[in-house]
Amino acid sequence: MDVATQPKTRENDPAAAELEAGCRDLAARVKKASRAMALAGGAAKNAWLAASASALVARASEILEANARDVAAAPSLGLNAAAVDRLTLNTKRIGEMARSLTEIAAQADPIGEVVRSGRRPNGLEVTQVRVPLGVIFMIYESRPNVTVDAAAICVKSGNAAILRGGKEALHSNRALHRILADELARCGLPEHAVELVTTTDRAAVGHLLALPEFIDLAIPRGGESLIRRVVAEAKMPVMKHYQGICAVYVDQAADPEIATRIIVNAKAQRPGVCNAAETLLVHRAIAPTWLPKAAEALAAAGVELRGDAEAKAIVPSMTAATAEDWDTEFLDKILAVKVVDSIDDAIAHIGRHGSSHTETIVTRDLAAARKFVAEIDSSAVIVNASTRFNDGGQLGLGAEIGISTDKYHARGPCGLNELTSTKWIVYGDGQIRE
Repeated sequence: MDVATQPKTRENDPAAAELEAGCRDLAARVKKASRAMALAGGAAKNAWLAASASALVARASEILEANARDVAAAPSLGLNAAAVDRLTLNTKRIGEMARSLTEIAAQADPIGEVVRSGRRPNGLEVTQVRVPLGVIFMIYESRPNVTVDAAAICVKSGNAAILRGGKEALHSNRALHRILADELARCGLPEHAVELVTTTDRAAVGHLLALPEFIDLAIPRGGESLIRRVVAEAKMPVMKHYQGICAVYVDQAADPEIATRIIVNAKAQRPGVCNAAETLLVHRAIAPTWLPKAAEALAAAGVELRGDAEAKAIVPSMTAATAEDWDTEFLDKILAVKVVDSIDDAIAHIGRHGSSHTETIVTRDLAAARKFVAEIDSSAVIVNASTRFNDGGQLGLGAEIGISTDKYHARGPCGLNELTSTKWIVYGDGQIRE
């Protein structure tokens, strides 16, 4: 092999060796901080959340200046309109980030919560208590508010965090992290409890994913390729969902006005997020009367419709859907539309093409709603409301660190409790096992 084509390793590339060593040092610092975080009191954590909320508002100009640099560079990185929207910060969104911190502060501290306890017949006092996971490695793209939410949820749940945002939001993330980190020591928390990976070298992610001795959980948020890379390389558990191919099924017993309101909101309010609807399934009995009006409302919201043959026959202005459309997370104002014969056909379609994220049924038929809820295997199943409600804040968890479609440990929006584990504490008085 020619020297020029050899892979970069510690042996032949000093810069690669330096990056790997730097990642290890970073992870070791955060692991040490996590031990102190596990002992941190609720008052100190809440003080940090309150101080950080105030600092975000007070230093908003600093954040906006950094964000403007990222937004200006977005076209050169090939970001579409939805991605630029996720990237963009303004005074309102900074205020929302600050409010999310105060909301998390108001949540009950999960650490030390007694899950169950009792006295065994042999006299042992047995208690199961909630404890932090340790170090959370968060890898995410585009949305700088994730820097704030992830740091806040990790700290409140007694964990330490390593944050690695995308290069498209580097300046924004640096500004936000600087503000959060400035408040840690002032509030009596370890200064390395929240660290930001500032290199844009993708190899850093791989180095960190190979450190299970320091990192307890990896959480990727972003495109499917990023998530699959993390799952393939991680030596520690991964909390994730691959895609948000969410469906809205409009049943034959749906209220037409409610159905229209729900699908427009589910698709168009924020099309670039994982709980936006990507597929509309319409019962044949209601399709001829309801679908034209719904299509008109969706078009007014700027949504492109891609329909199967029956949907296109009802609304000729639709683009013909391809086989790939049913398996695509558009993350844009595009919606795949299919007419189905029955609720069973809708459930079968979701089973074949869905991603187990979020599904909605619109119906006034209680039996149909119960059937849909029982048979759909997704992290959230919603009746007569938008898919956009599968969100930690909307479901009462405060801010979330992500949505999991896994079934082990955590499923759905992951908030404070989902970043904890438990341990058993047993008090005895000389008992031995016979």
